[in-house]
Amino acid sequence: MIIKDLFIKERAELLLRRFLIWRIKNISQKNFIRYLSVIIGFVVGIAAVMLKYAVHFTKQITELDIVQNYVYFLYFLFPMIGIGAVIIFYKFIMKSRFTEGVPSVLYALSKTQGKLPRRNMFTSFIASSITVGFGGSVGLEGPVVSTGAAIGSNIGQMLRLDYKQLIILLGAASAAAMASIFKAPIAAVVFAMEVIMIDLTAASVIPLLLASTSAAVTSMFFLGVGTVYTVKFTESYELIELPYYILLGIASGLLSVYFTFMHTNISGYFKKKANPWKRLAIAGLLLGILIFVFPSLYGEGFEAINMGLNGSSEHIFQGTLYHSFSSYYILLLGLILLVILFKVIATSLTFGAGGVGGIFAPSLFLGSHLGLLFALTFNYLGFVHLNTVHFAFSGMAGLIAGVFHAPLTGIFLIADITGGYQMFIPLILVSVFSFVTVKLFYKDSIYNAKLVERGELMTHNSDQNILKMMSIEKVIETNFIPVQKHQTLGDLVKVIAVSKRNVFPVVDSDNNFEGIVVMDQIREIMFDRSKYQNTTVEDLMFIPHVSVELTDKMDDVANKFHETGKYNLPVLDQGQYIGFVSRANVFSTYRRMLKHFSND
Repeated sequence: MIIKDLFIKERAELLLRRFLIWRIKNISQKNFIRYLSVIIGFVVGIAAVMLKYAVHFTKQITELDIVQNYVYFLYFLFPMIGIGAVIIFYKFIMKSRFTEGVPSVLYALSKTQGKLPRRNMFTSFIASSITVGFGGSVGLEGPVVSTGAAIGSNIGQMLRLDYKQLIILLGAASAAAMASIFKAPIAAVVFAMEVIMIDLTAASVIPLLLASTSAAVTSMFFLGVGTVYTVKFTESYELIELPYYILLGIASGLLSVYFTFMHTNISGYFKKKANPWKRLAIAGLLLGILIFVFPSLYGEGFEAINMGLNGSSEHIFQGTLYHSFSSYYILLLGLILLVILFKVIATSLTFGAGGVGGIFAPSLFLGSHLGLLFALTFNYLGFVHLNTVHFAFSGMAGLIAGVFHAPLTGIFLIADITGGYQMFIPLILVSVFSFVTVKLFYKDSIYNAKLVERGELMTHNSDQNILKMMSIEKVIETNFIPVQKHQTLGDLVKVIAVSKRNVFPVVDSDNNFEGIVVMDQIREIMFDRSKYQNTTVEDLMFIPHVSVELTDKMDDVANKFHETGKYNLPVLDQGQYIGFVSRANVFSTYRRMLKHFSND
């Protein structure tokens, strides 16, 4: 059996090698990437469809007649059952830790040259279908993007593509994931540009468009051509309403701040707890209580969003213990507000307990309900009548723009998934003011805040990106001969005679760094033999006021060279001498990488 497996593997590698040779001879690099983008779009589209079906199948289990008899009681248990299954899947089957969806893609772009593990092609897929299917208050978009990016990355790795090509495929796959889940190819390209941070260069724009179109068509073939969310626009917006859209934008920004704060702190608090079962017990129980009291928090909230988009609030009372009070308008407004506030907590608890999912769907849920509450409140006050459909629709763009710091994605995505292109002006107003508002509180989005803090985020700034990709270990020079401070000038001259460098690190017997000697400063006395025995290295050395730690980031190293004007800086690891890093070597490495990565 082992011999047979080895034979199959060798045969596959031979066929791949022959294909790669044929491809180089017959297909240009640009066309090859374009063909791959179409294939990746199709594969990612299939993955998104399968995920939708998997969630639907899981939901059917929870909707069996025998289950429905105990539905109120099981609202406590279903999310915990699903998240518990996810913990078992990662801990005992995969024996690996969960990696977050979009942040893992951003990390791969910045730190692993676009390479994602093979397991990422299916782990998020399986875990999110269980989490959402059993009522976890999250969405599917993040896992689909993670799955799609892993597919694109691994196809690129298999075909021996370089960094630039791998990044294009990873971006194309991410766009394909969004296009397939929302049937929105243009919005998917904007998402890849704005959130995944793929620059729309001549080399990347065509693959992004091809992948997103291929994925969207594949999704439409299986799931239908219609929009994801059905909105009935019976009338156009009025110019006199535009100030209210600005107010909605500000409210969306403030809600985005609340979402970011609560998500970061609640999910972060539970993730610090080492015992996953304790996390599940506490966070899962709290989640179950919230869903029991507010059933509209159950699952990704697709039906609730659609009802809110059509101006309906029936779902707020549906299946609740207080449904008999649905005719009380003030109570309705209060409950919508509570649902909005607790949706954020329910989503954060789902992640904190160990669930896997995305925050796009919760953001859409929050936006539609904020817009609905906004319009209903002003209508109740009586001095203006606002169209609830228009404001629920626009609120979704506001939350996407605020939570993800992506106003263009908010505008194009909501217009695409609802067919509401006639509402572009309100969408722009709400998205822009939401984005501006949230920026006053948070510089970075919910996706990349931690990556920015650790210096692991790729940006549109090519200089910073190249520095992030550079590693101190690869620019350290170790051909400096160390000396000790008790040695004499005569000993030092012997070292100078065989050294190719003009800087000499001074270390003790345990290799602890103590200073440096620079030959230019001793040139006048190095030939004075009368001083060979009486002058020691300690008399000649000095301690540099700036050094480089092995853990420093390359942009910090570049700043140290800029601030000090030095040409060489010692590299230390907790006081231990490692080597030197030179301005010339850093600059030449930077120029070489910049030329390699920026050449289309």
